[in-house]
Amino acid sequence: MIELGKVQKLQVVRKSPIGLYLNSRTDKGGDDILLPNNQLPSGVKIGDEIDVFVYKDSEDRTISTLKRPKLMIGEISALKVVEITKIGAFLDWGLEKDLFLPFREQVGAVVAGGTYLVGLYIDSSGRLSATMNIYNLLSSKSPYKVNDRVKGTVYNISKELGAFVAVDNKYQGLIPNKELYGSFKEGDWIEVRVKRVRQDGKLELSVRNEAYNEIETDAQKILERLKSNDGTLKLNDRSSPERIKAELNISKAAFKRSVGRLLKEGVIEITNDGLKLMW
Repeated sequence: MIELGKVQKLQVVRKSPIGLYLNSRTDKGGDDILLPNNQLPSGVKIGDEIDVFVYKDSEDRTISTLKRPKLMIGEISALKVVEITKIGAFLDWGLEKDLFLPFREQVGAVVAGGTYLVGLYIDSSGRLSATMNIYNLLSSKSPYKVNDRVKGTVYNISKELGAFVAVDNKYQGLIPNKELYGSFKEGDWIEVRVKRVRQDGKLELSVRNEAYNEIETDAQKILERLKSNDGTLKLNDRSSPERIKAELNISKAAFKRSVGRLLKEGVIEITNDGLKLMW
């Protein structure tokens, strides 16, 4: 059986002026498919078997090629958008015909020239198309442990949950909202820390370092804000986590740790209104 979107070994069954026609050696129930003249390997003859990738050309004919695309069925790959049209986007996947990414399969804003993580599927009309909905294509069996530094692609941002990250473009990861500091968008390649490995193997991630390494950085943020605000800051341990995050882009726990350090060093004092710089 010949399968779209995969590399498979097919047999040369006949020649024609435009190329060779191939079929499965064990299952010839389907139509023969063309390998065009510009793709022919040297010395090939009828009865030989060759490895080809099977897809549909611009005229919607099933066709084969010796080229290896950047993406096949069951895989995930970061592909560049070469064109945006009224029906969707088209991606460069290394073949003559660009890969179609329908609007309904897009996540977030997709722009020409941008690179996005996608999977490959066969749509209802039997054509190969791309999808940015890749959650079920990612593995939960990563080799990482707590506090490992990892890299990956942000592929979805949920207001309720946080930023979904494909670690190594292979493994399931999530930066929960409570650990999400800074501005991110779909397609961003980022480096993060593994905060927790869940029982199901999925990775909980953080954009921040371990707490003891963050104190100095967070304390510096507080000092800089104090200096730029005439030595005062209307924040204290009764301030809401949302207000602290909006003001300093750090968590309330990080704020309290850093304030404690600055108090111990005699750099600040706590007033009725918040914090005050001592020098």
